[in-house]
Amino acid sequence: MQGYLAALSIVLLLGLVIFRVLWLNQSGISAMNFGRLDKRDFLIPPFVLFYFYTIFAAAFGWPLLSNQRFFHSDSLAWAGVFLSYAGLVFMLLSLVSFGKSFRIGIDVDRPDRLVTSGIFAHTRNPIYVAFFCVLIGQFLVFPNWVLLLYIIGGILLIHRQVLREEEFLRGHYGQEYVDYCRRVRRYL
Repeated sequence: MQGYLAALSIVLLLGLVIFRVLWLNQSGISAMNFGRLDKRDFLIPPFVLFYFYTIFAAAFGWPLLSNQRFFHSDSLAWAGVFLSYAGLVFMLLSLVSFGKSFRIGIDVDRPDRLVTSGIFAHTRNPIYVAFFCVLIGQFLVFPNWVLLLYIIGGILLIHRQVLREEEFLRGHYGQEYVDYCRRVRRYL
């Protein structure tokens, strides 16, 4: 049961993001800026697709790169489901707080206002916190070395992106962003 719920959380997470991107596109806002500043970003999608396959394979009994598990614990698996859905809540609150300012990637052409209210009053990067929650939650449900590597890689890639965004935001919003950074933590 936990495996099915964990897989569903991935579908719901993707659904939230795709819905928001399509909704913004219909509003005349190009929300997809992925890979515009750094073409190396295009190396990420194959790994993301393999991650999705790994989650669904573990949930539905498809062939896996490794069936080895670090532990078998229903309690930890339920904690993982809870953490995955907490990530979904963070994502939803982020999208609501963002309004029409949501972008995938850095939008140097049409940056919007600096969002500091809602969930952004508690963390400067709630979407990335959401991703962390989902990655760790999925690992607790399917505790194998492949997903452990994804946690490590995800943390490194997400932190790299946060640093890139912070540099842009500091340059674009100046003192307003510096003051915001003093009030609100980077993650939690």
